Amino acid sequence: VNILVLDTEVYSNTGGQASKSSKVGAVAKFASTGKKLAKKDLARMALSYPHVYVGQVSMGANMMQTIKTFMEAKNHNGPSIIIAYAPCIAQGIKGGMINSSKEEKKATEAGYFPIFRYNPDTKEFSLDSQADFSKYKEFLDGETRYSSLAKVNAEEKDMLYEKNEENAKSRYEYYESLKTKKEE
Repeated sequence: VNILVLDTEVYSNTGGQASKSSKVGAVAKFASTGKKLAKKDLARMALSYPHVYVGQVSMGANMMQTIKTFMEAKNHNGPSIIIAYAPCIAQGIKGGMINSSKEEKKATEAGYFPIFRYNPDTKEFSLDSQADFSKYKEFLDGETRYSSLAKVNAEEKDMLYEKNEENAKSRYEYYESLKTKKEE
């Protein structure tokens, strides 16, 4: 079984409703003043099964890592799941969907969406991105789903932004702790 999850962070097929994949502070249907709960970490849950190949990709951030992840998942003799960052119109990318690849790259560079691979055949975890959290708030402000907080919930905007970033740092640190140590 090979599973591909296109992670738009909303229920795209129902008009952009908040979902368990939406992050803190995201404005969406049924979260009109910004979502208050953290995103469910599907990759972390999948990693709890030691025989499952788990990959997280962002084609705009690193096309070669995306291809490598798909090939490793295909070649794995067992179940695999790949979670692909997939910007959608509900995110409100400033400049429009024509910039979705650039947005994918920004998300990964800012630590918002880390990319990695876990191959149970080799027992190796590879964190394939670095996070520059100094770009985090700028990334959030580049999408209407976050920048609109200033209008719909100005009182909590800063707190929700901080909580979103704290969640991202915690998630990144967890994945960083899984990196396979290379023998010297």
